[in-house]
Amino acid sequence: MLTGPFLDRNWMGQNPDYNTSDIVMLGMPFDGTVSYRPGSRFAPEQIRLASWGLEEYSPYFDKELTDVNFHDAGDLEFPLGNTYKTLEQIKNNVEEIYRDGKKVFGIGGEHLVTLPEVQAASKFYKDLAVVHFDAHTDLREEYLGEEMSHSAVIRHISKFVKPENIKQIGIRSGKKEEWDFMAKHNTLCKNFEDLDCLKDKNIFITVDLDCLDTSIMPGTGTPEVGGMTFNQLIDWFKYLRNFNIIGADVVELAPDYDTSGASTAVATKVIRELLMIM
Repeated sequence: MLTGPFLDRNWMGQNPDYNTSDIVMLGMPFDGTVSYRPGSRFAPEQIRLASWGLEEYSPYFDKELTDVNFHDAGDLEFPLGNTYKTLEQIKNNVEEIYRDGKKVFGIGGEHLVTLPEVQAASKFYKDLAVVHFDAHTDLREEYLGEEMSHSAVIRHISKFVKPENIKQIGIRSGKKEEWDFMAKHNTLCKNFEDLDCLKDKNIFITVDLDCLDTSIMPGTGTPEVGGMTFNQLIDWFKYLRNFNIIGADVVELAPDYDTSGASTAVATKVIRELLMIM
């Protein structure tokens, strides 16, 4: 019998036992509806490997990853070329996580994976709200005739999560109709206090990494200049830590577009800090 030790391909600091964990990390390597540059399907694996370059301790929140008590369940395996089966598979697995009394932490993959996660959460939580970090509105009804698109994910979510319970941060790109939707429903946040109306809600946080400026996050499918800094994103997390967060995800890293590995390192640190507030 080999004595090893062997490399661990799970996230560092995870609880290897699903049953005793409070949060379940779920990899969702899907990018079947991307509108510009594919490649986010490779993010979950690369993020796991990069996690071992981080410390387990967060100086931002004065916590260790072991304090979070999360289990890394690994990556789901999807049927190639079938978007609807993929979404159903995500929904079923996330429902199992909530049924077991745990929270979900998803790693994409493209942003459409958030839709079945929130659908699953809505079965178990009333007064559900979504806090959406992104460069793009993601409020289209369809893209090039395709209803299921990563550019439509928040519009689809708004059909079962009340628009007044959706708050969007970092948005700087979208069609006029999408900006009109945000204005009508007051979804766009510019100040921390804009989130206070969600204090008594059950919140799912979704972070599209292109909310960060391209100088920090070039490795994404749809880079958009003019974004926030990493520290600005952390400040939003700090404000959210006293809210009731029932789930979260981080999506849209496309690691191969940044051969330096810096974008993957940034994504990994974003995940660490988001875990700290759950």
